[in-house]
Amino acid sequence: MINSGSPRVGRRVGYLASVRARTTAVAAVVVAIALIVGAAALLVTLRVSLERSGDATALARARDLAALVGDGALPAALTPSSEDEIVQVVARDGAVISATPNVAGMPPLLVYERAGPGPTVRTLELDELDGTDRERFRVWAVQASTADGEVVVYAARSLDPVADAIAVTRATLLVGVPLLLVVLISVTWWLVGRALRPVEAVRAEVADITEHALDRRVPVPATRDEIARLAQTLNSMLDRLQSSSERQRAFVADASHELQSPLASFRAQLEVAIAHPAAAEWTAVAADLLADTQRLERLARDLLFLAREDAGPAPRRDLLVDLDVVTLDEATRLRSTARVPIDTSSVSAATVRGSRDELSRLVRNLLENAERHASASVRVRLGVDGSSAVLVIEDDGPGVPPDQVDRIFDRFVRLDGDRARTGGGTGLGLAIARSIAGIHGGTVDLDQSVVGGRFVVRLPTSEALPRPTSAARDELHR
Repeated sequence: MINSGSPRVGRRVGYLASVRARTTAVAAVVVAIALIVGAAALLVTLRVSLERSGDATALARARDLAALVGDGALPAALTPSSEDEIVQVVARDGAVISATPNVAGMPPLLVYERAGPGPTVRTLELDELDGTDRERFRVWAVQASTADGEVVVYAARSLDPVADAIAVTRATLLVGVPLLLVVLISVTWWLVGRALRPVEAVRAEVADITEHALDRRVPVPATRDEIARLAQTLNSMLDRLQSSSERQRAFVADASHELQSPLASFRAQLEVAIAHPAAAEWTAVAADLLADTQRLERLARDLLFLAREDAGPAPRRDLLVDLDVVTLDEATRLRSTARVPIDTSSVSAATVRGSRDELSRLVRNLLENAERHASASVRVRLGVDGSSAVLVIEDDGPGVPPDQVDRIFDRFVRLDGDRARTGGGTGLGLAIARSIAGIHGGTVDLDQSVVGGRFVVRLPTSEALPRPTSAARDELHR
């Protein structure tokens, strides 16, 4: 019994499964069919051409002799134009009036028949002229008139030369077609292998790339064809993977650093309190621990949000949200702990669609950022501009240094002053705010045209967005 799982069979299957082998096999089959059909067509065409040429020669010979008969100039002995030609002039009584030497003294080729108005042709098997075998002839008959009556001129040509030519051609094709097929298969195998060489180089390079070597790139051939475009696409994908990996490593490192700070504060305060329990002010220790706990909670919440965003944005809750109510609620909540007053007198009605919780977080992050940097006050404005709700939150603080503007919305980016503050943020608030705005089809930008910090949020109003279907509304309200 054959073991189909043997290494030899496996190698054979793998060999035939390669693109190079499949391409060569398909090309071989197509070329073989084309060569076979072409060879058959050549043989048929050659046979027809040779037979027509022989017929034309024999018919012309018969007509020429018929003209001589009519003029009374027919010689008794005719000279053949070739060795395979037979000519006879036969009278009504069957007597051979004239013939070529190769059939001298032989009976008529055909029994005399009154010919029609035009020439006629028949194919006959006659004894070969050397008497060794029978031979096929094409016999043309042309009628002529003499003073003694009507005669028939027979001009015949042997079909053996046609058969010999066909046999030689067939033998040549039987040898030449397989040889040509072998040459074509070899050339195709070589050309396909050469064409796929860049693909193999790309495959080998990709196989060697690991998560620790994402800086490597596949070679791009100079052919500017599909393979070159494939290599460029793979390199673009590797660029994105490397960038994503670097962002992930930076995210983990920054998150570890942010988690380490409150945990270290936890440990230090507890160690001091335990070491000196009599001198410890437990109320103050508890307050400090509560502040660190709140910071940890906020950081964990922000990290969870960003992790979900990196996994792919979830479907947005497409509900009507009064952005003015959300803004006033968040401002009221912040006033209880704010260092500076928060002015919301310029907040007017604006309705958008989305998630109230996420929009609340957007406003909260911007308000907390403004309160943290403000020197004397925070001002909030909200209105509608065309099809957009425009929320402006500004503070009178030192503003953002020009060299930090491009980084202000990156994750874990905090200005040096923030890091010096014990109550500073995690460096995720602005990144989350911009992400939430993007999910809702809006933007968050920093306006540098004024002193201090001014963040401008633009969100599509409810009239600018298509309304959800009833099924979607039912699902969202569950």
